[in-house]
Amino acid sequence: MNVIVFATNNAHKLEEVRRMVGDGMEIKSMAEIGCTDDIPETADTLEGNAELKARYISERYGVDCFADDTGLEVDVLGGAPGVYSARYAGPGHDSAANMAKLLRELDGVDNRRARFRTVIALCRGGRLTTVEGVVEGVIAREPAGNGGFGYDPVFIPDEAGGLSFARMTADAKNAISHRGRAMARLLEIL
Repeated sequence: MNVIVFATNNAHKLEEVRRMVGDGMEIKSMAEIGCTDDIPETADTLEGNAELKARYISERYGVDCFADDTGLEVDVLGGAPGVYSARYAGPGHDSAANMAKLLRELDGVDNRRARFRTVIALCRGGRLTTVEGVVEGVIAREPAGNGGFGYDPVFIPDEAGGLSFARMTADAKNAISHRGRAMARLLEIL
């Protein structure tokens, strides 16, 4: 069986990706290879951060690795929060605070068009490849649903019949999500 490391400390992302991949490949976490490092995400693009993380793990641990970076891009905010999505309300990676800040900034705004964009960088055999997945939608006026994580309660994909990601089953979300689309492209390469 093929084994590859997913450079993330986010248990939700790891679970989501393992579910997408199924039994065809073993996805190891950073912890499973003994990596407890907090990899700095210092690039100003999603691509740059994904590449930094994939190279870091591949070079230090001598393994094939992929890493992602995801951003919520809101049109009326000029693409913000974008690369700063996880830290939008501050350095604590607080999803509730991030959503609250976003909803405050969109208060009274009619144009709520947005997209989730995921970039995955694969470092395999010393070569770097990137793929991207995008899902278009709108920002809800208030959170809805208990599933998912991050901004899922306030993001309504165009293809979801009015449901937020947080109100969808994991399989339904993965079928249309930004990460699901990027992973499908990655699996074609692998």
